[in-house]
Amino acid sequence: MKTAIVYYSLNGNTRMIAEEIGKRLSADVIPIFPVKAFPDKGVRKFLWGGKSAAMKEEPELIPYEFDAENYDLIIIGTPVWASTFTPPIRTFVKQNREKLKTRKLAVFTCFSGGGADKAIERLKEFAEVPSFEETLILVDPKTKPSPEKKAAVEEFCKKLAER
Repeated sequence: MKTAIVYYSLNGNTRMIAEEIGKRLSADVIPIFPVKAFPDKGVRKFLWGGKSAAMKEEPELIPYEFDAENYDLIIIGTPVWASTFTPPIRTFVKQNREKLKTRKLAVFTCFSGGGADKAIERLKEFAEVPSFEETLILVDPKTKPSPEKKAAVEEFCKKLAER
């Protein structure tokens, strides 16, 4: 099964997990970046990111190479902002929605606050899919690693590999 991991990461948590899952599943790892970067420090980080997520903004993305038809499974990785998925992921899903609907999808989130369950539900609704093959929710995996988080990633990958 050919797998792609498409992710957006502001502070490296989501990137770290995307790369780990990519190694375990021998997947193509595809980062996406907005043309205009979001602030990544201080109060501006939370205000700007939260506002952009709550307003359902769709920022322009730097061109990326991805064709859903080349993959059986697509894993989407996103931080959680204001209890939803990030604006760059919103743009990616909108650009690829019709093809994503024809593939198996999984999702993982990384966050510090709360709202991961809501973010996953909102992503499912926005992508217009009935469900995800698997989901994974991690709190601060880069800055607060633990054996439990490592085991959760292993279990997520194991379940996906069995499908």
